[in-house]
Amino acid sequence: MILIVSKYLIPNGYRGLTVFPFVFLKSANSKSDLILLTHEKIHLRQQLELLILPFFIWYGLEFLARWLKCQDRSLAYRKISFEQEAYANEKNLHYLKQRSFWKFLKYL
Repeated sequence: MILIVSKYLIPNGYRGLTVFPFVFLKSANSKSDLILLTHEKIHLRQQLELLILPFFIWYGLEFLARWLKCQDRSLAYRKISFEQEAYANEKNLHYLKQRSFWKFLKYL
């Protein structure tokens, strides 16, 4: 994981963004936020499992489908299976040690 701090690359309302192998953070303070870093590490694992490019295609299509269904961008984002897994487990700092392969499917 390579951490890069750049307030200009992160959309408003977000603190981090992961594009394997990089984790972009909005502020330098976030480097010490273990919950945020765990969330982003979960995304790194998800991206690796799907061989990176298919992850982003799936992510985008799932976002669009959920946005069309609920008509709310923020809710659609939170309902993406990848985000549900990351948010549900970000406080468990040992989650990735016990996580099974393609665990995000549980959240579909």
